[in-house]
This record gives sequence, C-alpha cells and structure tokens, in this order.
Amino acid sequence: MWLQCEKEPHTDGDRAQWEAPWPCAEILRALTELNEQCLELLTAQALQRCVPAAPMLRELGELWSRLDAAGRRRAAACPYLLLDAGFTDPLRWGWIAGSRVEDREPGGPSFFTVPGVTGLAYQVFSNAWYMVRTQPLGVPVFLGMSAPCAALLRACTLRQITELAEGHAAWLRPRWATRTRIWRELLQAAISGEGLALEKARMHGVNLLAMELKSLDQTGLHERRRAGEFRPELGSV
Repeated sequence: MWLQCEKEPHTDGDRAQWEAPWPCAEILRALTELNEQCLELLTAQALQRCVPAAPMLRELGELWSRLDAAGRRRAAACPYLLLDAGFTDPLRWGWIAGSRVEDREPGGPSFFTVPGVTGLAYQVFSNAWYMVRTQPLGVPVFLGMSAPCAALLRACTLRQITELAEGHAAWLRPRWATRTRIWRELLQAAISGEGLALEKARMHGVNLLAMELKSLDQTGLHERRRAGEFRPELGSV
C-alpha cells in the first residue's frame, strides 16, 4: 500500500477532490480504504439489531440499511479516520514503556461483535504506525491523535503492532460514537450523493477533531503548569 507519497490523478470525483490540498495522496487513499472497512463493519453491526445497541446504530438503523457499496465509498472519502483506538489517551499506550497493556484496557464490552474486527485492527494500527513516522504534521487530522500518543506509537516495533491488533482489537470504536448528529449528516449525504452535503459533513468532522485536540492541548498545558514543568520564559516544557 505504501509505495509512494505523491499526488496522482484519480478518476473518482469523490476521492479526487480531497487529494490536491493534502501533502500525500497515498495517505488519503489509505484512510478511504480503512473507512470503507469501518463502514462495512458498522453496517453489519447495525443490521444485527443487538440490544442494547449504541445510539448511532439504534437511532440510525434505517440509514444504515440503505447504505449500499456506492454510499459507503462516498462516506469513506473523509480526510480523517472514522475509527478511534484511544488515540488521545497516552495512558493506554504506556505499555510501550514497560507497563502491562492489560492495565490500560478500556472498560466495557467491545463495540464490534461482528467478524473481521481483528483484521481491521491490524490495518488501523499498522497504517497509523506508518503515518506517525512519515506524516507527523498531518497525524492530528488524519487520525485525531494527540502528540503524546503519536510519540508512543512511533516507538512501537512491527511485532508490537501485530501483537496489539491480535490481542486488543476491542480498542476500536467508531469516532464520535455518542454523537448521532454527525453520523446522520454523513450517512444522509452519502446515500443521496449530494456533493455539498458531503463536503459539509466531512468538514464538520474536521472541525470537531480540531476542537477536541485543542481542548486536549489546553488540558495538558494546565497539568504541566500545575506540576511546575512549564516555564513561561521559554514558552514550553
């Protein structure tokens, strides 16, 4: 997948519109592939009609049932990953420094109960590992990942990535799993194929990621100040 990082022409209008402004078209194609797999699993999960089900599945069941392959391709063409794996939680990644990964397992059951989660987890973790090494400036938007988590993931070996995917696929969650509105916007736009609605839904996601990461940065700065690690005369730790 990662053969080159350069802009290339693309015949798919939904995807091509996102390639030009970004530094690496290959990254965006990888995100689209991951997002398509995510949407396939979410559709399968929604159609199982499990009880209890997450609001984004239960309340939007009719939309998930109408999301065909073409709609998934349109919804997948976002400049960010529609999945999260604790990419803003550095404590979860502390096992890299020696603590046990089991100590950081998120509480509650796995979001996904349908087959295919482990394979997708490997794709997510391995692609994220590649991105933090080759596109560090784009990682906050591409993955919604904070700087501390990016530094920890960058330190992983490929063997650790494989072990993580095999043992902790339950970390995968759809991004904004409790925000039904943004998923409704994205699904409705993808089903209709209306270009302006798709752009609005995608940019809504970009804005949410930006606000979330800004909030994390401010929280981290406050904690460093309380710990006496921030020196105003330097403007950094």
